[in-house]
Amino acid sequence: MPGPGPHMIYAIGSGQGLMHVSNGRFGPHHCVTYAINAFFGPDIGSFCEWLSSIMGSGRLLGSSVEQWIHDPFYYALILGFPLSLLYTCLSRFLLQRGLLDSFSGAPLNVRQCFLLIFAGSLSHFFLDHLFEENGHSSMYTWILSTGWWKTRAPVNPDAVVVIGLLCAALIGGFIYIYRFHGE
Repeated sequence: MPGPGPHMIYAIGSGQGLMHVSNGRFGPHHCVTYAINAFFGPDIGSFCEWLSSIMGSGRLLGSSVEQWIHDPFYYALILGFPLSLLYTCLSRFLLQRGLLDSFSGAPLNVRQCFLLIFAGSLSHFFLDHLFEENGHSSMYTWILSTGWWKTRAPVNPDAVVVIGLLCAALIGGFIYIYRFHGE
């Protein structure tokens, strides 16, 4: 099971491949939305479980969310529409501020965002299953954060901050390259 770094690198790499073969129909704007959902999307339930366990508020909320969200289809079906609305507004904001460029000059619409959310979810699980050990190993189950922890989630908060900063720098670098040094 890969960590967040490989998810992000795989998503941005495959997104750039799509950008180069699509003749401008899949641009940097699409790539960032796809990469965010391939990286963090389905793991948001695991993140909620971890966050609730370190904040002392118990694991009830995180555990109940995680089992529904960490699924290739339920993630998109449950969170797809609300996230599509959020990403549409963010797309418009980023274009107006000049932080992200679009080949067409138009922000992403709700349908495009939903499809990118779904594609990101499927991409996330494709990479997860490459590292699966028959689907039932204790390592795989623990990494998926299925609630097997008997105490707090064994995640170092410093590592979460460092990985978060590195992935944010990767996305920021991608935006910088395509916005200020674009093709």
